[in-house]
Amino acid sequence: MDLPVMPPVLPMLARAADRIPLGMSYEAKWDGYRALVFRDGDEVEIGSRTGKSLARYFPELLPALRDNLPRRCVADGEIVVARDGHLDFDALQERIHPAESRVRRLAAEIPAAYIVFDLLALDGRSLLAEPFRERRALLTEALRQTAPPVHLAPATDDHRLAQRWFEEFEGAGLDGVVAKRPDAPYRPGERTMVKIKHERTADCVVAGLRLHKSGPVVGSLLLGLHDGRGRLQQVGACGAFPMRRRAELMDELRPLLMDDDPTGHPWADWRNADAHTEDRMPGTPNRWSGQKDPSWLPLRPERVCEVAYDHLQGDRFRHTAQFRRWRDDRTPESCTYAQLDRPVGPDLGAVLG
Repeated sequence: MDLPVMPPVLPMLARAADRIPLGMSYEAKWDGYRALVFRDGDEVEIGSRTGKSLARYFPELLPALRDNLPRRCVADGEIVVARDGHLDFDALQERIHPAESRVRRLAAEIPAAYIVFDLLALDGRSLLAEPFRERRALLTEALRQTAPPVHLAPATDDHRLAQRWFEEFEGAGLDGVVAKRPDAPYRPGERTMVKIKHERTADCVVAGLRLHKSGPVVGSLLLGLHDGRGRLQQVGACGAFPMRRRAELMDELRPLLMDDDPTGHPWADWRNADAHTEDRMPGTPNRWSGQKDPSWLPLRPERVCEVAYDHLQGDRFRHTAQFRRWRDDRTPESCTYAQLDRPVGPDLGAVLG
């Protein structure tokens, strides 16, 4: 492979904002795996956000990329999996598997798509220094005849349309809008874009905690909601506390600790792998944990906190939630899934036009 931009390359990143800024170029924010594709003739490499190769996990994409991308190029985009017209991140995660036979089977059962939104090189020319408006024009022309599973990401300069996308596209599994300066070059690894994500709040039971790596203070709080059977299901965690607050939380919650005798705790059976097939509990064995210690400290599930979350993935928060305040006026039993807002909207085909 001999390209003007060679792997590994870190993708350009985005910083968070509360509202969609004016005077920029706008795209939907896709919920998948960020991936840079390097193509030199028949050679194709797919690089992850960390620089590792994803090619072996998505073999069905390789011929599609050869058929749809220019013969010599570097593209930036997102690998996604859709089910029933909506993005499905859980299904996408299933695709990363060490067994070659399973990779091939899943490639046929839940094939991925690649959504392209930027161009870093074309033919023998690096485009890193070119403004985004030029890169986007070249990309639009290059993918004029593209066909699924390779898609050109919709983009607009219309702020009102971007606001409409933000409000309507969430029902298809997208989690916000990305804004780019039309005159900005491509800066690998730098947060030069802007991302605007949805935010909602929920009142959750605090039923456990993980310790911080620095010592015996709170690292994160484990959150639960009651399902239709009245069973407490783990829906995620909240963290990102200042160090002083981590210590204060530990003092506040210490009287609720049940680490010596977790009998009666709704997640007391978490070490039993079979129990995870019926309920969502902390410490679920999975291939993503690696060497990470999954242990946690159970708390008597008596306190309720309000958290902000951006996106639901199935029956849990897609990302780490943000602590907002204690809700001592709420009972744990009143914290149910019924309070969660599940957006409706167009399917993925309508989003991609």
